[in-house]
Amino acid sequence: MHNLIILFILTFGQIVNHPKSTAIPAKTVVKANSVINPIDPPQYGTPFKGVPATKDIVMYEVNFRTFTPATFKGVQARLDAIRNLGVNVIWLMPTYPVGHLKGFGSPYSVQDYYGVNPDLGTLDDLRMLVAEAHQRGMAVIMDWVANHTAWENGWTAVHKDWYLQDAAGNIVHPPKTNYTDVAALNYQNKAMRQAMISAMKYWIYTANIDGYRCDFADNVPANFWKQALDTLNTIKTHQLIYLAEGTTGAETKAGFQLSYGFDYYGTLKGVFAGTKSTDDLFTSNQNEIATISSRALKLHYTTNHDNAASDGSTLTIFHNQQGALAAFVLATYMGGVPLIYSSQEVGYVNGSVDYNTNQDIAAAYKNIISFRKANEAIKTGKLTTYNHPDVVAFEKRAGNDDVLVLVNVRNNAVSYTVPPVLQNTQWEDGLTHSGVTLTRQLTLQPYQYLVLKKG
Repeated sequence: MHNLIILFILTFGQIVNHPKSTAIPAKTVVKANSVINPIDPPQYGTPFKGVPATKDIVMYEVNFRTFTPATFKGVQARLDAIRNLGVNVIWLMPTYPVGHLKGFGSPYSVQDYYGVNPDLGTLDDLRMLVAEAHQRGMAVIMDWVANHTAWENGWTAVHKDWYLQDAAGNIVHPPKTNYTDVAALNYQNKAMRQAMISAMKYWIYTANIDGYRCDFADNVPANFWKQALDTLNTIKTHQLIYLAEGTTGAETKAGFQLSYGFDYYGTLKGVFAGTKSTDDLFTSNQNEIATISSRALKLHYTTNHDNAASDGSTLTIFHNQQGALAAFVLATYMGGVPLIYSSQEVGYVNGSVDYNTNQDIAAAYKNIISFRKANEAIKTGKLTTYNHPDVVAFEKRAGNDDVLVLVNVRNNAVSYTVPPVLQNTQWEDGLTHSGVTLTRQLTLQPYQYLVLKKG
């Protein structure tokens, strides 16, 4: 949740074309029993047994406002198409009632942690979306906003001490941010922590979800995340996925299996812009890996809802359709877990999207993902670099699985001198299945990528 005001205006710039969420009165509060004496609700549905291992995840971010209708049912209607990309985990952007007091209509301004945004549908609609995703072999994680709430969240009325306050006793927005539309929570308050964890447990039981993507995780104490995730992990009926919008490494030590590859994205963008070297991409990748726990992975992306707002579509960020696909190959094959942001697969950015257009782009994403899923070397293999100023080149090996990736990151043809160890070797093109013999020299067309597999 970065560049918040700009994000609301750009990512959700079409908000004037959508009805605002029906406002819950400011005095509405969460029932006292669910705050003071948390009691887990009964389990709804059958817990999903097909949650993928972290290394096997291919994630898809759902921005509801890219769908028509912009509802749970609108997303449900596209589940087959999402699954056909090779996706096995769906991340739903916030589904809670949206605050509007001092606000911009951001879904990250949560009015009620236990509620459903009526613009998106009902609790039954959410449950049906989750159930239908499970039926198609896809896990579902919800977005969780722990750093702050909407100003009219019921907690502000009955638990002022759960919030940060100024010297005059006024609740404040998150310090050192321009997030003026939200009220900052106080993590020194033990009761608030317990209430937050209780609300997180609620959706696992009530909507049968499979985990959380946690917003602005770096700004929430790591010891809270450990407390929360340790508690959620006592729910033995579920295998839960935790993704942190975090960068410090503390989040993975607290229990998150995934955290954001912020630096990798920035470096990847710089490589295609010519402001970063191809060597910088490997350095960024290695440095990020060094910060996280050994069992964790980085989420690699070429866009998400924040970047789509600030940078435009992938076709803009990486110059054209071929560049966008070349960048996705690097994000998907160098390491970590890949993300597709809804609308990316058809070349759009934000707004209501025609998902029936640009099916050639969607087919290319599907092909790239399919190769990743079929080759363990891509996911866990040892990395060897064969770099070049204009070509990102690396090999990954895991047992007998051997993959070579060559990506021209320039919008012009590049002559690449094949390293001696790879000269006169036989390969199969992993995406076209044609035979390839590497000689001394190889010409790569603008933004061309070659993904080769030892036969």
